[in-house]
Amino acid sequence: MLYLDRPAVLWRGRLWSHLISDVSYAELHAFAEALGAPRRGFDRDHYDLPAERFRMAVWLGAHVVPSRDLVRLLRDAGLRRPKHLHLPHPPHDRARSVRELD
Repeated sequence: MLYLDRPAVLWRGRLWSHLISDVSYAELHAFAEALGAPRRGFDRDHYDLPAERFRMAVWLGAHVVPSRDLVRLLRDAGLRRPKHLHLPHPPHDRARSVRELD
């Protein structure tokens, strides 16, 4: 099932919602594509959705829930990807990897 919170986050002069799935990322991506949301709006485990797309998301079947429920739903589904656990990988250190082989 798909869920979103009401647009309440102000960023770059616009209000934003968060769109999630409690089934799979595949379901989330398919819904976002049907909604016309660009893939760049995906952030680890949710889509940042501008307020202009809110009504269409609800019309397509997303359920509106309070913001605090989104994390719980993701966690319960095993789909939560917290920012602190998903840091960018450090650059590959070729010299170090060669030394480790010696």
